[in-house]
Amino acid sequence: MIELPYFIPPEVKKIAKIHCSINNCHYWEQGNICHASEILVSKDSWAAQTPDQVDALQAAQIPPMQANSCMDTCCKTFVEKGSAEIKADQITRN
Repeated sequence: MIELPYFIPPEVKKIAKIHCSINNCHYWEQGNICHASEILVSKDSWAAQTPDQVDALQAAQIPPMQANSCMDTCCKTFVEKGSAEIKADQITRN
């Protein structure tokens, strides 16, 4: 069971520049840049059965999994702009 909140020290919270073309995502900005403080990419089938509250902050507790193609993966951090779920996973905008 994954417990919330899961703390990651600020010095570990570094994220690469992530390009994303999903413009209805809360974290999307002009130029197709993701401004989420962290993201979690996982296997699509696992993400579909996992609550929205489970996201990048719990990444160290999530078992590794294999995908067969990029079509078998998803960004678990996606939240639709204006959604009431924006704060469900404790991810913030950079």
